[in-house]
Amino acid sequence: MNSEEKTLVEIINDNNQINLAKYINYVSAPQAGAIATFSGTTRDTFEGKTVVELRYEAYVPMAIKNLKSICSAARSSWDLHSIAVAHRLGIVPVGETSVFVAVSATHRADSLDACKFLIDELKASVPIWKKEVYSDGEVWKENPEFLERRLELGKDGGCCRRKIETAAHDKKSCCKPKVKVEEAID
Repeated sequence: MNSEEKTLVEIINDNNQINLAKYINYVSAPQAGAIATFSGTTRDTFEGKTVVELRYEAYVPMAIKNLKSICSAARSSWDLHSIAVAHRLGIVPVGETSVFVAVSATHRADSLDACKFLIDELKASVPIWKKEVYSDGEVWKENPEFLERRLELGKDGGCCRRKIETAAHDKKSCCKPKVKVEEAID
């Protein structure tokens, strides 16, 4: 079985939930001593605001291509058996899963490290966009991983006429650095 046969990448259309068991079963195998998973779910609050739902949009052909490339990169770095990645589009209510990653390997270190790599790379580079809908408004969100990647690549926002700043996060916070994007002043 080649690596393409042991990798499942899916973008789930509007109003369809992610079937976690499907992806766990896909990566299960007698030779896999470890299965690591990540389930990203819609939480009910963000920075004191009541979250009603998330809405996702994507450029699907490129998203699938990028996800497959990320899976190949994971395979080249760790000894993996199977990988499954699913991301949902459309409306995702509070408590439901938006993204799911499952990775199997002979040993736990490979599956855990690869799982973290996959979700971090997905957030940094895959063309999937998120809008947070609050009880009193909505906002398109930029992933801190994406902004960090732009900074690593030497993109300071000049092409977009924006100034990008990241502030160190409070160690008690579960979230990455806070991100502030301002339009540049001529």
